[in-house]
Amino acid sequence: MKLKEQILPADLAQQIGARLILKTNLNVTGINEIHMVEHGDITFVDHPKYYKKALESKASFIIINSEVECPDDKALFISDDPFRDYVMLCKKYRPFESLHQNISPSATIGEGTLIMPGAIVGNHVSIGKNCVIHPNVTIYDHTQIGNHVIIHAGTVIGADAFYYKKRPDAYDKMYSCGRVVIGDDVEIGASCCIDRGVSGDTQIGQGTKMDNQVHIGHDTVVGKHCLFAAQVGIAGVVTIEDEVILWGQVGVQKDLTIGKGAVILGQSGIMSSLEGGKTYFGSPVRDHREKLRELALLKKLPEVFDKLK
Repeated sequence: MKLKEQILPADLAQQIGARLILKTNLNVTGINEIHMVEHGDITFVDHPKYYKKALESKASFIIINSEVECPDDKALFISDDPFRDYVMLCKKYRPFESLHQNISPSATIGEGTLIMPGAIVGNHVSIGKNCVIHPNVTIYDHTQIGNHVIIHAGTVIGADAFYYKKRPDAYDKMYSCGRVVIGDDVEIGASCCIDRGVSGDTQIGQGTKMDNQVHIGHDTVVGKHCLFAAQVGIAGVVTIEDEVILWGQVGVQKDLTIGKGAVILGQSGIMSSLEGGKTYFGSPVRDHREKLRELALLKKLPEVFDKLK
């Protein structure tokens, strides 16, 4: 999330009550979770396992819960609870806005676009030309939708990321301040859910088509001209390259990449990144020919056991 105005590091340290170690002349220009950081952003880290990743990332400002050496051209904010402080900043610089009518006055809607009865269009939403938004679609704040997009009934665009920090007696919710960005000529089926980014964008590429009851997690980037059948579930921070086909009930684990032109057959489970241009099947997935051969051999096991008796 880019800030409307830059923040002085000293002012930000005062806001969150952290001790500042400064080795940069930059001001804070954005707030981003570690997967999405850019130069000038502030992020957080609260586990030693991820210190190195954060310190070597593009982030210029890091809220951290340990006394470590500050890299050149960065600033550290020493905090007893980086998660708490990061959430506080997100809430302050992108506060929740209530909505008192079906279509927000701050939304922009292109020529020829139809908004059907019962649809909700949130604050600061942008919808392009010649779109059709069917009844009971809910489009959360800051969503960006291109031209010639069709969204079928009951779909939710921009709900919060499923992201929680486990505490000793409860789960703390990560406040979502990101967006959903949908390209031109996309069609989204009925009762789908596309979650907003934690602080960046969940993206759906031009020409992609989705069947009913598809779920896409936070910060996932879907390429152009992909095809997702019913009940596909995609976790957060997944990269799906162009022209990928996911058939019904495929499940995709977080933090992986599916290469261009890959085809995943129905009810498969994707646990790690896949090369493009191949067809896969199974859980965990394998090349579909190998998996089908394996299943054929398994069917012969009773016959083999009978012969061994």
